[in-house]
Amino acid sequence: MPDDLSPFWLSLKVASISTFFVFMVSLLLARFMARRNFFGRSFVEALILLPLVLPPTVIGFGLIYMFGINGPLGSLLEEWFGIRIVFTWAGAVIASFVVSLPLMYQSTLAAFEKVDPRWENVARTMGTSEWRIFRTITFPLAWPGIFAGLILSFARGIGEFGATLMIAGYIPGQTETVPLAIYFAYEAGQMEKAAFWVLTISALGLAVMSWLNYWRKKNEVRLGRE
Repeated sequence: MPDDLSPFWLSLKVASISTFFVFMVSLLLARFMARRNFFGRSFVEALILLPLVLPPTVIGFGLIYMFGINGPLGSLLEEWFGIRIVFTWAGAVIASFVVSLPLMYQSTLAAFEKVDPRWENVARTMGTSEWRIFRTITFPLAWPGIFAGLILSFARGIGEFGATLMIAGYIPGQTETVPLAIYFAYEAGQMEKAAFWVLTISALGLAVMSWLNYWRKKNEVRLGRE
């Protein structure tokens, strides 16, 4: 067992923060796309889902280009706010966000599309505001699918490696997530350390997915009774 458990806590921190932003952005995107058809929709959805099929190195290169010191966003953040993204844990959060967003978006969109619009229309005829309709009807009915996407996004964020390595680098104690710790422990011939982190992240992933499957089945039984 390694003396320093910071990679584990950093991975949880990165995955939790990225999942929060993935949740908020996915709600907005999926809600908009679920109720609107417009020219170019297929292209927009393809852009959102693109990280699913791109190699991690391509995603990492794109992030470095955008958030590097000379990049369009990186230079603005550095000049206006004194914030640097590259080689920081914030870069790991952004990488995790990018690779997790498509999973959350797909689950959230599917959940919204399953909501019967007649319930929303009935509420509109009664003069209910769109925000209240979303808060009291749409979101509660879509919650099981949204929650499943949330868990999958969190698990994906914990396991992110390639894009994180490129934009955040490997700085022990600062940007060393569990996947990075495994890779560099193996490269250094520290097989026991690498094995420990492999077992740790595998056990965490197994626990998360097992709990999600249990929750799904329990929810399906409850809905069947109702």
